[in-house]
Amino acid sequence: MTQQTGTSIEAKPGSCSRLALISTPWPFFDRPSVQIGTLKAFLIQRHPDIGVDTHHVYLKVAAALGYPLYRIISERSWIAECPYAALLHTDRMENVARFWNRKVQGNSLLASHNFRELCSRIEAVSLSIVDKEPWDRYSLLGFSICLAQLTSSLYFIREIKRRAPGVPIVVGGSACAGALGESLLRTVPQIDYVIRGEGELPLLQLMEAIMAHREQSQFMDIPGLVCRDNSQAVDAHQQIPDLDELAIPDYSDYFRDLESLGPRNAFLPRLPMEISRGCWWSKGAQSKGGGGCTFCNLNLQWSGYRQKSRERTVLEIDTLIKRHQLLSISFMDNLLPAKGLESLFHSIQRLGRDLRMFAEIRAKTSASVLEAMAAAGMDKIQVGVEALSTTLLKKFNKGTTAMDNFEIMKNCEHPRLPDLTGNLILNFPTSDSQDVAETLKNLAFVFPFRPLKGIPLWLGYGSPLWRDPAQYQIRLKGNHPNYRHLLPSEEIQSFRFMIQGYHGGVRHQQRMWEPVRQKLREWRDFYEHVHQGPGFRPILSYKDGKDFLIIHERRLNEDDMTHRLTGNSRVIYLFCEVQRPMAEILARFSRFSEEQIQAFLRMMVDKRLMFNEGDRYLSLAVPFKR
Repeated sequence: MTQQTGTSIEAKPGSCSRLALISTPWPFFDRPSVQIGTLKAFLIQRHPDIGVDTHHVYLKVAAALGYPLYRIISERSWIAECPYAALLHTDRMENVARFWNRKVQGNSLLASHNFRELCSRIEAVSLSIVDKEPWDRYSLLGFSICLAQLTSSLYFIREIKRRAPGVPIVVGGSACAGALGESLLRTVPQIDYVIRGEGELPLLQLMEAIMAHREQSQFMDIPGLVCRDNSQAVDAHQQIPDLDELAIPDYSDYFRDLESLGPRNAFLPRLPMEISRGCWWSKGAQSKGGGGCTFCNLNLQWSGYRQKSRERTVLEIDTLIKRHQLLSISFMDNLLPAKGLESLFHSIQRLGRDLRMFAEIRAKTSASVLEAMAAAGMDKIQVGVEALSTTLLKKFNKGTTAMDNFEIMKNCEHPRLPDLTGNLILNFPTSDSQDVAETLKNLAFVFPFRPLKGIPLWLGYGSPLWRDPAQYQIRLKGNHPNYRHLLPSEEIQSFRFMIQGYHGGVRHQQRMWEPVRQKLREWRDFYEHVHQGPGFRPILSYKDGKDFLIIHERRLNEDDMTHRLTGNSRVIYLFCEVQRPMAEILARFSRFSEEQIQAFLRMMVDKRLMFNEGDRYLSLAVPFKR
């Protein structure tokens, strides 16, 4: 791919005013693209004369490969980038294959597939999709590019441009924010425009300019749009101030494509929707040096934080489920709003529908909010746990503690509350032996709860960690070295990728965190083995006898253990179902001496029936009734 400048793009005289919005592999196949569905609805709402077609290319690729194979590829970003990288540069097939084979080790499904043959299958279905559509009937082609969509988008851009060389192409999405998009424009001659922030308004204005046959010099005045002849334009955002102004997403093309795949490929999709854009925890745009988690770069395309009203959110859910007759909803927010969640989910519950919902939430979410979510149909949540060490959480700027994480993990073991998934970030720069020791100590207490997944830190372009490497004792070294296995060196030097590389104690961190990785494997194996068989019973639960409490502890390869607490021991244990500071416990039970209370609490901690951090205590057993 070489640089090309000085192009002039106009709609052909008499051409129809149609726009194609395209999403390539590897998003989850079982839901429409919220990005292009929202864009389509907005454009038609604002300018009914624009015809908009959305192409969920990834759905057709998934059906051709088989859904299980597609799913497991789509869940691993480095693996997902391999097939289309090899198809972009067939002379590098063997290089990419070696990288693929290394990454799929330990995965029987992926390892059983010959990489070259898999690429041939993907190429065949991809070219059939490209050849079937008359792309030159469009005035503009738009690609939504997010994580794990880079090489597939570049492949489809190249092949479509070969068949419709006169149709301009615009790209946008999280992989196109700021310098990421500018590097695409410099490196890929088939791309004419980049939207490096929120897409609705710049795309509308670009389409209107093309329809009016304006000179390209006039396009440069559109905030948020970068043109080839003005690739160093000021990084201005142009956003919808009130998200309630957005139209309800239009997913009709996705469902039409799904129906065309026939009964053998039928399934019930999930409906994606968004309540908010940005991250309220960041306290402002990251591009302006705002706060937020040190490792996070998820909000580069937005400035600030906005959320829909409760009334609009409920209306959108109700409209989507009526329109598509589906009951599964995935909230695509990076983080659900901080306020009003309990009221929101009570309103959703009043719709009277048997929903199944998924969302990402913060660890400080209270039990009452979790209960409201569960009552409305939330059955799975992803929680921003990230660490079980409070010292490490401070380095992450999470604003949470290990105790906060313990509390929500415990709450989600209740059979009537949502199942919890979460990650532990390993190998963070500046993490030290104290962080590792604290993590290992605390891991001994979490075995009754759903295991977390350990993931090595990856350095995201634009994150606070990337913006201030010296503070974290690292040196930036450009794009992540894994890209050299995927693309030619000249492209790697020109592109700016989402995942960056760095120097600074990487191997030392890997060695230091190895005991934690081993403990995580033990945790997963323990939890899975204890829960073998029908039904679900928490590993650590209690039944209340009003004046006594029986705690039931399930064990592996041993008889279960029971603990009976009577009288005031029972009352103190139940009082600490939410984390309590010692001062509050002493005030509540003032008739007992501090020594008596501390002796009881120490005994509970020694038995791992309670967890303590500093002067705070939390009971770990959950109530359970058959």
